[in-house]
Amino acid sequence: QVQLVESGGGLVQAGGSLRLSCVASGLTFSWYTMGWFRQAPGKEREFVATITRRSSSDDYADSVKGRFTISRDDAKNTVYLQMNSLKPEDTAVYYCAADHSVALTTDSREYDYWGQGTQVTVSS
Repeated sequence: QVQLVESGGGLVQAGGSLRLSCVASGLTFSWYTMGWFRQAPGKEREFVATITRRSSSDDYADSVKGRFTISRDDAKNTVYLQMNSLKPEDTAVYYCAADHSVALTTDSREYDYWGQGTQVTVSS
């Protein structure tokens, strides 16, 4: 069965950095577009970043552009989210997801598999 396992969340002060990791198993990782989404308390899940197979393209939500970087290591079946200059409004549960299509996908409904999430809390 497919599993996506996130790690790297935690508590950090505003202006700090965190790197999230998501290890995939049970699927041919290199074939999948991978994405990061987040959900804050009382809010809907929102797109954060996505990267296509072979890292040929990526895309970011406007709110994180210039601060977050998505990358992948197909040899390790892992996708990363480097988060710099964190703000209190970045506080959320962060989820990774896998989409079998070849295109960049910002719509959560297009993703086939999801991890369980990792909590990121940014204090002011």
